Amino acid sequence: MPLKNPPLSLYIHTPWCVRKCPYCDFNSHERGELPEAAYLRALLADLDQDLPLIGDRTVETVFIGGGTPSLLSGDFYRQLFQGIRQRLVLSEQAEITLEANPGTVEAGRFAGFREAGINRLSIGVQSFNNTHLQALGRIHDASAAIQAAHQAREAGFTTFNLDIMHALPGQTRAQALDDLQQAMALQPTHLSWYELTIEPNTVFFRSPPDQPSPDHMADTEQEGFALLASQGYQRYEVSAFARDGHACRHNLNYWQFGDYLGIGAGAHGKITDTHHGTIHRYQKTRKPEDYLADPQQARRQYHPVAREDRLFEALMNGLRLVEGVRLQTVEDNTGLPAAQWTHYLGELRQQGLLEITDQRVHCTEKGMHHLNGVLARLAEALS
Repeated sequence: MPLKNPPLSLYIHTPWCVRKCPYCDFNSHERGELPEAAYLRALLADLDQDLPLIGDRTVETVFIGGGTPSLLSGDFYRQLFQGIRQRLVLSEQAEITLEANPGTVEAGRFAGFREAGINRLSIGVQSFNNTHLQALGRIHDASAAIQAAHQAREAGFTTFNLDIMHALPGQTRAQALDDLQQAMALQPTHLSWYELTIEPNTVFFRSPPDQPSPDHMADTEQEGFALLASQGYQRYEVSAFARDGHACRHNLNYWQFGDYLGIGAGAHGKITDTHHGTIHRYQKTRKPEDYLADPQQARRQYHPVAREDRLFEALMNGLRLVEGVRLQTVEDNTGLPAAQWTHYLGELRQQGLLEITDQRVHCTEKGMHHLNGVLARLAEALS
């Protein structure tokens, strides 16, 4: 069956930060003064090269990640979005998110972001315990995190996210749940609460910290889930919790195998070409210096998503959602009718890990608890 265009998003990467955190494996680089004017020109030149990929399609969401996007000024984003709107169709109801770190936000900067058209913030708090913040290499303290949440609301952000980690070095269950309580007391509309994972090519990978045991982590997680639900935060993705109407639309598009342009140093993109029946991914030049030197040639790595890989990618992402993904969405976004592949899920269904109900496929509670194992078995079943 023919492919259909899924919703389209735009991801913008800002590759600089004040200090590289020991757990971070993102494309981020320490730098003092930032080349705002040069990066603005580079981003728009980069976007110009991508425009033929999307024709007249409308961009529904924008996400500015990093690095630390809040290091750049409100005026930078005002000019950036002016240039973006001159080049493509941005929905009037577009969700536009910017990641911010409390230690990089002076008074009044959030107001500048809001005036630039950004309407959602994601604030990287991680913890309200100063000892744990120091262990994570964060440059802010608990008071700065609290102040940032208040500043967001005062600047007119009616929807914002707080990022909180658990399973931190030396962290007790009581401390992890206290972080969660303090976060909820600030009344964000969205919370990301996730376990500290040790990734390759990080300081923590080379010198692993002493974390709580897996059983301890699992017990903390279950108590945290109950606590979040009691305060009106509904889990809709593995580590994402939202009040009604405040789920992150940009991330939902990722999980449902949607399309997205990626601009900026090291940015990734995924685009469907319905005319040729293809889907491809690409990545831009990673090193900021190389990217700034020639943004018009920034697409360095490009590869198609093979027809046999589309289904696994769509299900791998969709099963992260508590509600799973609609069969019709998988069909439209992969070109593969459900009748051709649902039988591959039979063993996972028999084991009580997956369900197909109301034309959706989703993990059971047991399956969500063992998601990595489900995805490993899914890969075997589809290979």
